[in-house]
Amino acid sequence: MVKGVANVWVPVQDIERALDFYQNTLGFQPIKRDGPWAEIDAGGLNIGLNGREPEGAQAGGGPVITFRPEGGLDAAVEDLNGKGVDFPAGISEHEWGRVATFKDTEGNDLQLYELPR
Repeated sequence: MVKGVANVWVPVQDIERALDFYQNTLGFQPIKRDGPWAEIDAGGLNIGLNGREPEGAQAGGGPVITFRPEGGLDAAVEDLNGKGVDFPAGISEHEWGRVATFKDTEGNDLQLYELPR
């Protein structure tokens, strides 16, 4: 029986670079570290950073993690742009909400999602 999400993990080539991005760029706190493995708390969801994958996301990609911004999508995109994060497709509008897609330092796909207005 499935009760919910235990964690999500993403392959990373460089654990230090990945931790720096998730902690200092996105603002999440690390909760566990064991060599090339680390976990961060993303608002109640544990995200595992698996540095045991030598090719990282380049080996075919990892999961897509979607985050909900605190102060609105536009403000979050502007803030992350200021920290060097690129949103190549900008913000896309859909019936089901607004999305801004970006990548972490390891090439994994990430998104910001906002409910429709």
